[in-house]
Amino acid sequence: MGVRSIGIARIPHLRCLLGADRVVFRPPSWLHVDVMAGWGRKPNTAAVAQEAKRRGVPVLRLEDGFVRSVGLGREGAPPRSIVLDDLGVHHDAGRPSRLERILETGTFTEAERARARRAMQTIRREGLSKYNAAPDVDLGPRTRPRILIVDQSAGDLSLRLGRARTAEAMLWDTLEEHPGAELLWKVHPDVLAGHASSPVRAIERGAGRALPPGTSVRVLDRPCSPQSLLAQVDHVVTRTSLVGMEALVAGVPVTVHGAPFYAGWGLTDDRVECDRRTRRRSVEEVFAAAYLRYARYVDPESGQACSLEHTLAALSAWRRAAARSRGTTRALGFSVWKRSFLPAFLPGGRVVFSPRRSADRELVWGTKRAPSALPTLRVEDGFLRSVGLGSDLARPSSLALDARGLYYDPEAPSDLEWMLEHADFGEDELLRARALRRRIVEEGLSKYNPTAREGVRGATGRAVVLVVGQVEDDASIQRGCVDVRTNAELLAQARRARPDAHVIFKPHPDVVSGNRLGQVERPERFADEVVREASLADCLAAADEVHTMTSLVGFEALLRRLRVVVYGRPFYAGWGLTQDRHPFERRTRRRTLDELVAAALVRYPVYVSQRTGQVVAVETVVAQLLKARRRRPTGIGSHPATRWLRKGRNLAHALLMQRRRRA
Repeated sequence: MGVRSIGIARIPHLRCLLGADRVVFRPPSWLHVDVMAGWGRKPNTAAVAQEAKRRGVPVLRLEDGFVRSVGLGREGAPPRSIVLDDLGVHHDAGRPSRLERILETGTFTEAERARARRAMQTIRREGLSKYNAAPDVDLGPRTRPRILIVDQSAGDLSLRLGRARTAEAMLWDTLEEHPGAELLWKVHPDVLAGHASSPVRAIERGAGRALPPGTSVRVLDRPCSPQSLLAQVDHVVTRTSLVGMEALVAGVPVTVHGAPFYAGWGLTDDRVECDRRTRRRSVEEVFAAAYLRYARYVDPESGQACSLEHTLAALSAWRRAAARSRGTTRALGFSVWKRSFLPAFLPGGRVVFSPRRSADRELVWGTKRAPSALPTLRVEDGFLRSVGLGSDLARPSSLALDARGLYYDPEAPSDLEWMLEHADFGEDELLRARALRRRIVEEGLSKYNPTAREGVRGATGRAVVLVVGQVEDDASIQRGCVDVRTNAELLAQARRARPDAHVIFKPHPDVVSGNRLGQVERPERFADEVVREASLADCLAAADEVHTMTSLVGFEALLRRLRVVVYGRPFYAGWGLTQDRHPFERRTRRRTLDELVAAALVRYPVYVSQRTGQVVAVETVVAQLLKARRRRPTGIGSHPATRWLRKGRNLAHALLMQRRRRA
């Protein structure tokens, strides 16, 4: 594929996005190319078309996809999605495009429509759009009908090519058709960022005409998430903006003063006709055509082609993390090692480590007391953490950030408990949770993923009970246990409960390594088998049931559908999935396993790539942990020299990543 634009040539992962074996910038006349590519209908694309004609090859026109990136393209954010069109451009109503041809002549299977419905469900719930850095906005109480008018950049080619009427004509028609309504004028993100101009000032003055008495236009001149606006309005008016399509996804009626790709199919109130569009289409079909068939997606972590769903998952993860950390977060009392990775988990604003800096919130580790009266955000390791121990300074791939409490402290509700008690989960999330659970089980992933150095003997003809040791001075024991608080007591209770079973005792890796407290003297008194260096996956594969105080292993046992007996009050107990020794008055909902997984592994933690330091979806971290485990097997290793060497290596790596991120 040949390209003449340096801007196109510099797009990351361009070959993958274009589906090309090779992309050549300004190919010489003697070099054969199969196709030439240019950007949309920009004036310089005419030269590309002429060169393609001379060479006797087709020309492809590129444009940004409909779910593009976190930030703006004009500010350097690379596209996660792109469209290729061999007929025209989707925003040019003057001639057919490949997208229009799909909608006019194509057929859609029920599987495609179902996939489109699930993706639209994700977009609505997660507040996704073409650009995704803008925060949600509360418009206040709605006392009368609220109409959202969507502005666009002056000179945008989609206005001219899309047969758009003037902004003034759009405004005056809206005023006449919605008397007494509250009118909101949404300014385009490129205008807010200073990259383009807008007719908004003329609109504020009434475009040279007096506005009707009692009428005003409220200009939204700050970044706003489109989906958050769409949830608070009754009608959307636009010329050719993609927000019109996003309004259809949100179920909001749309009036269109142009001919964008989603108009003319019976879904919108059209003020400009396009005679070529004769079919009646559902929202699911238009979405499937544009987002599933027409657009292409790339995973910037792997550089490989990916699905729309993977792209939505990654952008959702970023938006959830950013929503918790917008503004300035002040973090005090953190070690140099933790300072090296904490900012990556708070992408919505700045993280400062000085007590003299003003801030919007305090960040504290665990259940430590907050140093001020500011809102507190608490942080702890996530449930799929690393290959190696945190006490050996292995950099975490996930952290739990909680504005209410913490998942292991049952004395107060946490964000995770609130989710499980109050939130609903869509079909898209539950399918994703089910696939995630299956992969974790099949691959034997756990929190730390040490390499097995011994096997599990197990037993034949007897039930196998796995008793999971913990770090006895851990906050989850101090706050989450009622009566059984030590590994020795837990082991004795398990033997008493199952006297005829084959009991396997697995001490905590941090205890085995010598980094933390929790040794049991003569565990053989109660256990038939003690395994210190066996993998957790092997232990769970041999077990019929698991006994624990508050260990995350209880959750991992649930993933494998094992019976779990809980002696403390961990986050996964109290929802009808475990046998609980103590009641949970606040936890009244009965949850399915997939709902628990969706809350605990998809929504709650923040995941950061070990490769790029960017917020990613849980599936990306799962793939990275598997790759790291294969590439660099890590045993627990209790020898002091081994531990110090490992700590030194991990600290050096963390500091190097911090330096790269700052650069």
